[in-house]
Amino acid sequence: MRPSDAEKNYYAILGAAEDVSQDEIDRIYKRLAVQHHPDRGGDAEDMKAINEAYRVLGNEETRRAYDLRRQQKSIETASALVPPLSPPSAILPDTALGRFLGALFVLLGGLLLLFLVRIYYIRFMWPLFLLAIFVALFGVWKLHEAMVFARKRLRRSHALRRHVWAQESAFWSIACLGAYGVYLLISAI
Repeated sequence: MRPSDAEKNYYAILGAAEDVSQDEIDRIYKRLAVQHHPDRGGDAEDMKAINEAYRVLGNEETRRAYDLRRQQKSIETASALVPPLSPPSAILPDTALGRFLGALFVLLGGLLLLFLVRIYYIRFMWPLFLLAIFVALFGVWKLHEAMVFARKRLRRSHALRRHVWAQESAFWSIACLGAYGVYLLISAI
């Protein structure tokens, strides 16, 4: 199939819908061949167009390739009509500092919600209390992800890259001490 074949609408030449079966295409071709054959008074150019359309649509593989090429051409045409969308601007860049600040924002938001729920605690607010704990834990997880991201950006010979166990134990020790401090503050309120 030539590249210019996708520009021709062989379905329109045969007068068939795009979702017809192969048997129906055969029947349509035979009927049109009888009508437009030059020996029966038909036009030779019409017969050439019908034969060309049948060569492409009569074989399942060439028909699939033709449909795929037409679909790609319609997508290209649609994308040419619509201006390209610019990517959304990120508030925080995808760097170690940006990830750290985003995680810190989530953690502080969860802690703030936790303290507000504890201060104004009423019996039916326990789901909000659980949500606040979940958001704070999610913030800790995001901080850990930021730390791992920053560590992977370091040179292989860097000490923090070689001694991962020290970095992990320091992070989780600080996280546990921080959680205990938050617990003491909440129980004091």
